Amino acid sequence: MKEFHLEDSEFIPLCDLLKIVDFTGSGAEAKHLIAEGKVKVDGEVELRKRCKIRSGQTVDFQGKVVKVI
Repeated sequence: MKEFHLEDSEFIPLCDLLKIVDFTGSGAEAKHLIAEGKVKVDGEVELRKRCKIRSGQTVDFQGKVVKVI
């Protein structure tokens, strides 16, 4: 499990998080995978590309997990 530290913000958009932690190669790829229902936030499929991910949440993509802290 990876950890991502929120620095100066209270949230990060889901598509940006996937790109930053190298789960996807680009933001466009992240948006496409989210739209296909391949990403889970806190165990639930998330279809909103710019869903606000906050501290304490976990994101799962193809068995790779990142916890936002």
